[in-house]
Amino acid sequence: MTDATDSDAAASTTGSHAVTARSARTKPGVLGVLIALAGLVLVAAGIVGVAAVAWPFVFLVPVGAIPFILALPGQYLVQPNEALVLILFGRYRGTVERPGWHLVNPFTRMESRKISLRVHNFTTSVSKVNDAEGNPIEISAVVVWRVVDTAAAVFEVDDFEDFVYVQSETAIRHLGTKYPYDDFEGDRVSLRSDPDIVGATLHEEVQERLERAGVQVIETRLNHLAYATEIAEAMLRRQQAAAVVAARRTIVEGAVGMVEDALELLTQRSVVELDEQAKAAMVANLLVVLTSEQQTTPVVNTGASA
Repeated sequence: MTDATDSDAAASTTGSHAVTARSARTKPGVLGVLIALAGLVLVAAGIVGVAAVAWPFVFLVPVGAIPFILALPGQYLVQPNEALVLILFGRYRGTVERPGWHLVNPFTRMESRKISLRVHNFTTSVSKVNDAEGNPIEISAVVVWRVVDTAAAVFEVDDFEDFVYVQSETAIRHLGTKYPYDDFEGDRVSLRSDPDIVGATLHEEVQERLERAGVQVIETRLNHLAYATEIAEAMLRRQQAAAVVAARRTIVEGAVGMVEDALELLTQRSVVELDEQAKAAMVANLLVVLTSEQQTTPVVNTGASA
């Protein structure tokens, strides 16, 4: 047979939780009230018996006091989307997730913990990191999460809320170094141009880091992305230059297509016979007209005088 220590070690080796959440057995809370009332009645009967000089009744006082004292701390109220992790003498005894009034072992009062199962969200602090190209950028994100394994949240990490914050910050900083802020070549994933891919990558990495704490990551998305102040102006000029180059490239490609269509149409309709030199001159003139940023003034050739 394999003892509990070997099982826990094997679970840790395989990466699964050493302690997995399970349902705890409880009694209705009203039963605790009835037990307390019964104990109170016994205490009163003992006191009355002692007052009547019937000393054998004195034993009723401790017999009634014990259930009266123990029944009260064993009662818990569990709200919707809340869980009660029961711990008895250092051992996990189960989790109560059903809302209502419950009666459990009163000795769990000292160690048991209530865990919220509600959806949480927070915004990470703005981190300053170097992107994949070495440019300093500022980045932060919104993380939406909830606890799905209460035992792992309590026993696998020291403070699961702090663990969520720290690991999320670490994942976001790593994401900032994985991709460039912008892709001027148009062949790579970038933080600014591909928010869906970047968000999916961030979600996967944060979930992987928080799996140990029994936390489910519902959503992650960047909410702040900018160049660092010291290079923001220079990078803005670079973006503007790249935009101008891309626009001019589109204009030139369109102009070349229009010139090709014009030459082909002239040839098909036999409007004029052009030699190679005339075609070259026509192409040059049309490109100047079509790609010029200023309005051009045509020159009309009326023919040479005799």
